[in-house]
Amino acid sequence: MTATTDAKTILLLKPRGFCAGVVRAIDIVRIALETFGPPIYVRKEIVHNRYVVEELQAKGAIFVDDVAEVPEGERVIYSAHGVAPEVREGSELRNLRVIDATCPLVTKVHVEAVKFAKQGHSLILIGHLNHDEIIGTLGEAPEVTQVVTTPEQVEALVVPDPERVAYLTQTTLSLDEARDIIEALKKKFPKIKGPHAQDICYATENRQVAVKNVSKKADVVLVVGSPNSSNSNRLVEVAENLRTKSYLIDTSRDIKLEWLEGVTTVALTAGASAPEILVQDVIQFLKKLGFGNVEEVEVMPENVRFALPPEIVEAIGSAPAITE
Repeated sequence: MTATTDAKTILLLKPRGFCAGVVRAIDIVRIALETFGPPIYVRKEIVHNRYVVEELQAKGAIFVDDVAEVPEGERVIYSAHGVAPEVREGSELRNLRVIDATCPLVTKVHVEAVKFAKQGHSLILIGHLNHDEIIGTLGEAPEVTQVVTTPEQVEALVVPDPERVAYLTQTTLSLDEARDIIEALKKKFPKIKGPHAQDICYATENRQVAVKNVSKKADVVLVVGSPNSSNSNRLVEVAENLRTKSYLIDTSRDIKLEWLEGVTTVALTAGASAPEILVQDVIQFLKKLGFGNVEEVEVMPENVRFALPPEIVEAIGSAPAITE
């Protein structure tokens, strides 16, 4: 569409949408379905996006809350958010053939949790208690781990030895949120240790930086993502903290016309588990309302890729081709 001087503007943020861990997880399910044929069982939502889950269900993926729901000996895929050791034990007891789609950056946090626990540290896990990622990480060392979500909760923490404390974070937190909690922890436990590199993933950080970069230029920020997507919710919060109205939408159908009254510039982004097809749908919806100028705003390049896990690589190599 040719831009006009009186057309309203969409600032289309880049990077946006799928991160490397999400691409990898979805690819794992798709490859498993193509290699072995359905059904393929998946523990929890492979990623937190309704559209993606429903698309994979249509192809034959069966999503379950517990490995106990998977018939003995069948294949099961762990979601990108990771699992606790007890889940792995449950899979072994049922002789399940496991394909692990845990994001490598989440695996990094699990490894750090085990390391700190073995070193005798009390572990403070910064994140949202009921999130699948936190549940999995907490399971690595539940006896020594406490979860905090706000700086205020830090003051109530009690540990056996204040000089042997470490912290880790959920990978999808707000950078500002995590910073405030870490500062509170360092004030309470001056000798606290942390990870060698921050646990908040590159994609979460990049999308938040992009929102910060344009929030003052936009009247409204729309974030494409499902309600249970932590990183998508954080993008909304980042914009709101800068006093820019922001809304989380699963699809264009969630947009309320009153949000756009008097609005001339909309910034549009997507959480790390939201597919580009939904972003393009929102663009078409907004164009019909007069937002004819689409300006892609690239804040930084993003070219991260993760290799497929050995389970799926070996499975592809050894599985017979499916014949019609």
